[in-house]
Amino acid sequence: MTNYSIQTISENYKMTAFGVTLEDYNDWAGNAAKTAAKKAEITENGKLAELLALADGQEYQINYNLSGKAWRGFGVMGEFDVEGAVVLNFLAGDYIVVPGTGADKDSLADEITGKVFGGLLQQITDYKYVGPGNATFVKAAENGGFYGEMWLRAKKVED
Repeated sequence: MTNYSIQTISENYKMTAFGVTLEDYNDWAGNAAKTAAKKAEITENGKLAELLALADGQEYQINYNLSGKAWRGFGVMGEFDVEGAVVLNFLAGDYIVVPGTGADKDSLADEITGKVFGGLLQQITDYKYVGPGNATFVKAAENGGFYGEMWLRAKKVED
């Protein structure tokens, strides 16, 4: 079983991001292509760099339930007024934190996401993922390679 921990966030927080609405959540290939196209667009037009400069420089890959639809994007911690970006609310509470390491920065967030939704959540019986979203960051590891974490808001399951 992949290791995970439970961390408590004491205050609500916001993230500002650019992203895409996913019409068919089960269209993995199509959703990956839409997400990659959005990442390329905001990288090329400088919008992602603008957000990173306003925040602490740490980029997040974010999955969120926005107006009842699945949404995926890229953004930063904090609330910023940037044209075309959305501000997402993350609630205080317990979070399931799933770490991962890898050699490729660009694929690590997807690897962690796949691990979490590909079976890890079903193995965690004392907490239940409640959303409305989750966020993953990846950064350079001290010993080379990359380190990342996915944070998912959860509630303790009462017996």
